[in-house]
Amino acid sequence: MDHIYLHDLEVEAVIGIHAWEQRIRRRLRFDIELDTDIRSASDSGDIGDTIDYAAVADCVRAIVTRGPHVLLEGLAEEIAQTLLERFGSQAIRLTVGKPGAIPGVREVGIVIERNRS
Repeated sequence: MDHIYLHDLEVEAVIGIHAWEQRIRRRLRFDIELDTDIRSASDSGDIGDTIDYAAVADCVRAIVTRGPHVLLEGLAEEIAQTLLERFGSQAIRLTVGKPGAIPGVREVGIVIERNRS
């Protein structure tokens, strides 16, 4: 299986469990790996035969900026399911980081892996 990836996609979001977090925007960092077969695209040279990186980034930005979120876990699940459905990938590995969330820690976050059901 081949992988298409985006590393260090940064998006401003309203996210957090505390009331004060729901009033500010903070930077989130995303690493996305989508499993797909790129052979058709390598033969055809047609973007329609593969996953468009820019479209993936736009989709993630749209989900993140759509409204306030409480937990990274819920946001990650929504992104993973949407990307699997919209882009026809067989599987996804998604890292969501929240830089500066805890004093003295560069970044906290989660990594999820989902397969197409």
